Amino acid sequence: MPRKGMRTINWFSPKHSTSDSTSPSTSQFSSPSRFAFSPSRPSFSEAVIDRTIEMAEPMITKWDPDTTTFAKVTSLFYENRKEAKDFIKCVNNLQKAMHFHASENSRSDKLVRAQSLMQIAMKRLQKEFYQILSINRAHLDPESISTVSSRTSISTRSSTSEFDVEDDDDRASINECESIYEVEDISNVIMADLRLIAECMISSGYTKECLQIYNVMRKSIIDEGINRLSVEKLSSSQVHKMHWEVVDLKIKDWLNAVDVAMKILFNGERILCDHVFASSDAIRESCFTEISKDGALILFSFPEIVVKNSKKSPEKVFRLLDMYTSIAEHWPEIETTFSFDSESAIRSQALISLVKLGESIRTALAEFETALQKESSKTTVAGGGIHHLTVEAMNYITLLVDYSNVLSDILAESPPPAKGSLPESYFGIADSDESPAPAISLRFAWLILILLCKLDVKAKHYKDVSLAYLFLANNLRYVVVKVLSSNLKYLLGENWISKQEGKIKKFGLNYERLGWSHVIESLPIEPNATMDPQQVKEIFKKFNSSFEQAHRKQSVCVVPNSKLRDDLKVSIARKILPAYREFYNKHRDAIVKERHSRHLIRFSPEDVGHHLSDLFFGPIESGSSSSVESSPSSTTPSRLR
Repeated sequence: MPRKGMRTINWFSPKHSTSDSTSPSTSQFSSPSRFAFSPSRPSFSEAVIDRTIEMAEPMITKWDPDTTTFAKVTSLFYENRKEAKDFIKCVNNLQKAMHFHASENSRSDKLVRAQSLMQIAMKRLQKEFYQILSINRAHLDPESISTVSSRTSISTRSSTSEFDVEDDDDRASINECESIYEVEDISNVIMADLRLIAECMISSGYTKECLQIYNVMRKSIIDEGINRLSVEKLSSSQVHKMHWEVVDLKIKDWLNAVDVAMKILFNGERILCDHVFASSDAIRESCFTEISKDGALILFSFPEIVVKNSKKSPEKVFRLLDMYTSIAEHWPEIETTFSFDSESAIRSQALISLVKLGESIRTALAEFETALQKESSKTTVAGGGIHHLTVEAMNYITLLVDYSNVLSDILAESPPPAKGSLPESYFGIADSDESPAPAISLRFAWLILILLCKLDVKAKHYKDVSLAYLFLANNLRYVVVKVLSSNLKYLLGENWISKQEGKIKKFGLNYERLGWSHVIESLPIEPNATMDPQQVKEIFKKFNSSFEQAHRKQSVCVVPNSKLRDDLKVSIARKILPAYREFYNKHRDAIVKERHSRHLIRFSPEDVGHHLSDLFFGPIESGSSSSVESSPSSTTPSRLR
């Protein structure tokens, strides 16, 4: 077996060498010029190209798809990967030899022969490139490529023998992992083969042919992926004619599509393109741009088309916020994936959609605020219950607050409500100079303040003042409950909530004072004091009359919130029951034996308690109004339009 160094030297030696040159010294070929000055020997470049053709020709002609059926139907890379690598090596050596020889004699017949072999080889490699891309679509799908790229090196994997397999589930899990790694290994091998072929074709001057195959095959993957994600190219007129329900469904599909497209589809294609054409930044750029541009523009132009051609209304703002959030959250990936200069149109389109969405959202919020300010219905709610305006406005606001992060960006250029427009100490200590309320908090506080002011106006339409205070207590309690059950509690803060709780308590006390004071005042200040029978009779009569009147009047009242309802009943009972029980127990026996005592003593303390416990559920025929407490958060301010 000759040494490697000898094989290398002999590879460059002439075909017909003398016996003295079978083992030439290094100095013998130290200068190629010795061949140039010897008329009996070919030049060094001729010797090189002769030897290269001699070695390459059998390999290249063997795989000429036009000469043998075997070469026509068989894949070189699937038949024998070692031979495939040797084939690539032969082609690369042939290209180098041609380049070297052309520098001395550009019209040599040897170049013609070598070029003929090169064309055969390129035809073979084009066929292999196409077959690998076509047959291995499953292993080259963007999801598989993304997985291969993100996983750790194969060499760091532990073998099955390193696991302590205790049961069938563990064994099945390990087998599943091994299967996944096998699939990923196949993808790695395929990617490596594509890179070998691409680099060989590019270095041989067949860049155009290589890219044509790659772009056609992989662009179809992107286009098919976009289509499978239910994203289609729509014109402005098409969207304009659609009902909102149809547009809404398409937005839902689009939201899912953006997530999949950026994490898998475009990401996987960029990884594959970067790997296959790693040898040239310019080729990687032109290739990925060609493949992804159309699909990406269709994807990112959709929000702009929706904004321009859908009728505006406050409730549609949430879909716009969803789209804005999606683009904003994926913006780092958009900039990374479409980072080439030639992809600036894609980044620009995504940014335009983001800007248009922001403008439309600001308009919708301004319209909501205006509609809230202009709401002027004078109808009162039976029993002082919760007004539809409170329900719809708070449901709308609590849905908005879930987007407070993006709203901070969207509304950054819009001035927040003037601090002076809010009541003094509206946020408590949060409104101090040391810790000013964030701009987004001021905006939500402003919207709620507008609502509360509207409720104050509506309360004035009640002829019964006690019912007006109950209305205010009910509605403010609903507002506070919605704040506590949403992210509003973090924006408005504990001090704001504490202030509103104090207002609810005051409204409740005012209701009690105006609605039940005459009942409380009908009882003596000292129930155990000694009285004559006539005085006792008068007090019983007065209590009976005032309690019946108050109960009849207040029995239509509604308090949907169970805590507020219980608090009111307990507070009223504490003011009436103890005093009445003492009076009843002290003076009942004095008149019970009289002929008409039943008419004088109509209520026992237990009767009074039962009557009070039945309060605030509203009339039986109207049903319970407590359902408003659990009204769906998706309710939109349809009456505010």
